[in-house]
Amino acid sequence: MEFDRFLHLDGVAKTFDLTEALRPTTLDIAEGSFVSVVGPSGCGKSTLFNVIAGLEQPTTGRVELSGVDVTGQAGHAGYMLQKDLLAPWRTVLGNITMGAHLTRGVTSEDEHRAAALAERYGLGKFLAHYPAALSGGMRQRVALMRTLMTSHQLLLLDEPFGALDAQTRFSMQEWLLQVWAEERRTVLFVTHDIDEAIFLSDRIVVLSDRPGTVVADLSVELPRPRRLATLTEPTFMETKRTILNLLHHEGESA
Repeated sequence: MEFDRFLHLDGVAKTFDLTEALRPTTLDIAEGSFVSVVGPSGCGKSTLFNVIAGLEQPTTGRVELSGVDVTGQAGHAGYMLQKDLLAPWRTVLGNITMGAHLTRGVTSEDEHRAAALAERYGLGKFLAHYPAALSGGMRQRVALMRTLMTSHQLLLLDEPFGALDAQTRFSMQEWLLQVWAEERRTVLFVTHDIDEAIFLSDRIVVLSDRPGTVVADLSVELPRPRRLATLTEPTFMETKRTILNLLHHEGESA
């Protein structure tokens, strides 16, 4: 299975002291694609993201973006975590423009762009509100818009909906697909929820138990746009069965 090398991981591995967190992992991600990463708890998913983002230096291996070696270098990807990490003393507008505030100062152009994003994605009336006045789903929307404001083509989303209730989570999944379809960023998405991975993704990368490495790279053969009915289609259920079998096997062999 071959993919365009927008993002290329070449034998990336990470060891902390004497603990091997990630075995040599090679992976190619095509530009504009939506790829989810699943695996057992503690298998190195977040470590992999930290290496891609340049927050961790790999013990071995190389990370390339558009053919440029970015190993150990930060600033080439937007990174969103499960916790929204909104600044409670800043408004929605202030939080969306936080990246500019921390690096070079917020311009009127930044504020206009942030306001346009908020308007497009349902928060236009909340720009002057503070995080305490927002629901969990609204806070995650603000966090994602803050990530989009970085203008990075590569977005790393590490369980961004993990703390939300089921109904809000599905609403956010539908919203994220709308944003992705319009923005056409390249998304790498970590989740423990197999249904979520299948519903969102073009591909699903399955990692082994720790030390993690790729044990399967599956194409999701479901048409877009995805709808609630997608969750009960035979292809959806077959893909889920395949992933569950892979994860169960990995858990037994660990």
